[in-house]
Amino acid sequence: MINIGQYIEIAINWMMVHFSTFFDAVNTGIGSFITGFQHILFGIPFYLTILVLAAIAWVKAGRGISIFTVLGLLLIYGMGFWEATMQTLALVLSSTCLALIFGVPLGIWTANSPRADKILRPILDLMQTMPAFVYLIPAVLFFGLGTVPGVFATIIFAMPPVVRLTGLGIRQVPKNVVEASRSFGATRWQLLYKVQLPLALPTILTGVNQTIMMSLSMVVIAAMIAAGGLGEIVLKGITQMKIGLGFEGGIAVVILAIILDRITQGMAGRKNKQD
Repeated sequence: MINIGQYIEIAINWMMVHFSTFFDAVNTGIGSFITGFQHILFGIPFYLTILVLAAIAWVKAGRGISIFTVLGLLLIYGMGFWEATMQTLALVLSSTCLALIFGVPLGIWTANSPRADKILRPILDLMQTMPAFVYLIPAVLFFGLGTVPGVFATIIFAMPPVVRLTGLGIRQVPKNVVEASRSFGATRWQLLYKVQLPLALPTILTGVNQTIMMSLSMVVIAAMIAAGGLGEIVLKGITQMKIGLGFEGGIAVVILAIILDRITQGMAGRKNKQD
């Protein structure tokens, strides 16, 4: 019998002993980052948040989505889930930002290095196909309960799409455009920032859209480790057999998901039309 789990436990225990200071520093840093998002969202009056999101939806996705944003967020406020929704939004935004900080450079690396692409591809497959609940185990061991392990698990789960699509977008930049830029004396960094990334931006934005959606799905699951937000409401409905409460929490999650999805899709679509 091959007991792989035993060796994984040994590795995790070794990391907990030898890297405890590092994990404490990460816990503090990510915790402050999340708290900053929460203070901003909690400090803005609900009607102002609704107006801002509706305006963004109007510009990026059209009038219909803007009206849906207003009505959907007013429904969430009316159900009494506004604070939980803002907490979930803060977790999604912080997770997405951190996933992009790590994911976009990795995508650029895979586009420019076939060897890196071969190494990272099976790792990304593992990250994307591993059951989401599994990520909660090391997250809790390293960071305890709360929002930080939830964000940590969410980053791992949601990062693969932006890595893959960033690499795909850069590889799809026409070769003649790249060669023309080099012939005019563009350096490697100028080629990346002024040619490849702008032309790959629609594909990268699609990756951002997928990362946001996966972050939202994982943040709800992370309520099992006290990450809070709308996931906690859904979880309470399940554990306490309150069908109505769970259904209301699910509706709030769906409304938030549709708003974020349509806005980010609209950004990618508008960029495609401009190109």
